[in-house]
Amino acid sequence: MATARLDYVAPWWTYWLHNFPHFNLRFQPVNNTFQPEEASYQQSVIFLACVGAVGASLSLLVLAVYLVCLCCCRRKGDEDTKRPDTCCVTWVAVVTGLVICSAVGVGFYGNSQTNDGVYQLTYSLYSANHTLDGINSMVAGSVSNIENKLKQHLERLDEIFAARADYIQSLRFIRLMVNNIIQELTALPNISQTKVYLAAFAEKTAFIEYYRWLIYLLLLILDLVICLGMCLGIVPSCSACFLCVVVLLQVTSDFCVSPVRYIVNQTQDFLSADIAHYYLFCSPNLQNPFQQSLTICQRSLTTMQIQIQGLLRFSVPVFPAAQRDLLGIQRLLNSTEFSVHQLTALLDCRGIRKDYLDALMGVCYDGVEGLLYLSLFSLLSACALSAMLCVIFRLWTLMGSREKEYNDIDAEDPFNPQARRLSYNPQRSNTHSFCSYISSLGSQASLHPPPQSTSNSTIPPPEYMNQSMLFGEVPRYENVPLIRRGSPPPSYSPSMRTTYLSMTDAQIRRFGTDFQV
Repeated sequence: MATARLDYVAPWWTYWLHNFPHFNLRFQPVNNTFQPEEASYQQSVIFLACVGAVGASLSLLVLAVYLVCLCCCRRKGDEDTKRPDTCCVTWVAVVTGLVICSAVGVGFYGNSQTNDGVYQLTYSLYSANHTLDGINSMVAGSVSNIENKLKQHLERLDEIFAARADYIQSLRFIRLMVNNIIQELTALPNISQTKVYLAAFAEKTAFIEYYRWLIYLLLLILDLVICLGMCLGIVPSCSACFLCVVVLLQVTSDFCVSPVRYIVNQTQDFLSADIAHYYLFCSPNLQNPFQQSLTICQRSLTTMQIQIQGLLRFSVPVFPAAQRDLLGIQRLLNSTEFSVHQLTALLDCRGIRKDYLDALMGVCYDGVEGLLYLSLFSLLSACALSAMLCVIFRLWTLMGSREKEYNDIDAEDPFNPQARRLSYNPQRSNTHSFCSYISSLGSQASLHPPPQSTSNSTIPPPEYMNQSMLFGEVPRYENVPLIRRGSPPPSYSPSMRTTYLSMTDAQIRRFGTDFQV
């Protein structure tokens, strides 16, 4: 996207954030221009951080008050509602879970976008730093070759051509051209400070971005995996992350709206405004500030090449010893001329301008967009996890009321499983079951049924048969009574009931009244 643009245009969201009112600590409006070294701008950033901190504190306070009220009103709510409705709590939990999952997805995307933008920024800074390093190397190498090696050759030629005044005059002219080249190369702005500044800024930015990306990644994983168990710790952390992201958004947007002014102010100590504007705008109407120096160097080198070729042609037949030094000077001039051509290409504004645009696109487009998504993630996570806290405490209240309702069941209710378990007493070893009574008699045939009554009245069924008929239209019968049970079976078949009622008085005295209806 950066390579396709010919000029930088700040995105609309940076203008929207930049136009946000800036106030100092005295609640007075201040200039929103990006000036981090100014005290008024620093106060506006601190004011924005304080406003966010107050908002986060108020939200946490409201949440704490709600939870305290919920805990204090738990007993009263349990008395008022015997069976509370859990439908609302369930839907709130479901919606909160969906919001958390959506927030985590938005957070992953925003974290990736921010990391891509910062990576593009650092890559562009390293690329521009490599260009500046190449310029310094070219200038330093050319000056060193001319001052040391070329002058040594000229000194030996002075000794060889001492008897020829015309050759000495050519050597003086060559020495004059050498001084012009050295003067023009040393007159170039010392951009080594710019190189150091870019390298330090790129390293610091990469270091901070690595830990920011790692912290957000761990927070996203924590929010996704154990959001229910760690929500008490995630809610403050989400609020803190939201506060940091808002401050970063404000500062970055102020920079993206007017980056040229800030860069010119930062480089005015070692770069003139004309050079800074030439590289930042790279307009055809702006002249290359190094063009005159490079032209003088190129012409001087051409003149020196002509002089050396003339000496090789006319002086070597007379002074053969001068050939070695003249060829050495020619090789140095060729290498210097090649270095000047490379230096001309490196000093052109198009390379550094491309790195500048790539850095701005990375910060102001991908970076700010990622920060917007991260702020949305922090806001949604804080709200959703706060709602999840309320749901958790509400579920705890409903579980307590349900346990109380279960404990209120009558212990003597025959349909209560807990009452059935408590009704069994191991100390009642003298209780005889109906099966033991049948086995002691040998068979049911030894029992004589009582005489049938001639009246039309029927014997009413026992209470447990009435209970079985109460919950079903047809009474249930069990052919075999339950073994090891302290209470009789719920119902009997007609034959078993006849046998049960045919017990004599002697049998009753022997086995007791455990089976008496």
